[in-house]
Amino acid sequence: MDGAVSKKTLIGWTEYVDLPDWGIGSLHAKIDTGARTSALHVEDLTPLPDGHVLFHVILSRKQMHKRVEVRAPVTRWGRVRSSTGHYSTRCFVTTRIRLGGVEKEIEVSLISRERMLYRMLLGRQALAKDFIVDVTRRHVLGEKPKRARRRA
Repeated sequence: MDGAVSKKTLIGWTEYVDLPDWGIGSLHAKIDTGARTSALHVEDLTPLPDGHVLFHVILSRKQMHKRVEVRAPVTRWGRVRSSTGHYSTRCFVTTRIRLGGVEKEIEVSLISRERMLYRMLLGRQALAKDFIVDVTRRHVLGEKPKRARRRA
């Protein structure tokens, strides 16, 4: 096996990722090698006059009240073509992502993914140089950690 390939982390087509800069852990993400950029489901995106944006990251599709408020500097505004071929202008921010033993800074577009199953989509730019995707497997790096139930 090629030495460069053997140093890459094997992941499945869905994994749980952490966004440590924002205090977010175990966010369910779809790995999409067909997408160039990554996308994150947010609501209430508000541009601020100082070059930042304020938004809420929605953590769960089933429990919409689970959200984290984030204030981040805008990296850029860019035109993105969706999988259906439609263009839209999106806000991009940069944050750290942790996936398995790899932690790196990535650029993420902020968009409503309310109709999508996964809160986050990881594209090729985020995966480059560090990961190999096994499209036949899910959660290669492990299932979402279970939280201990509180006893009354």
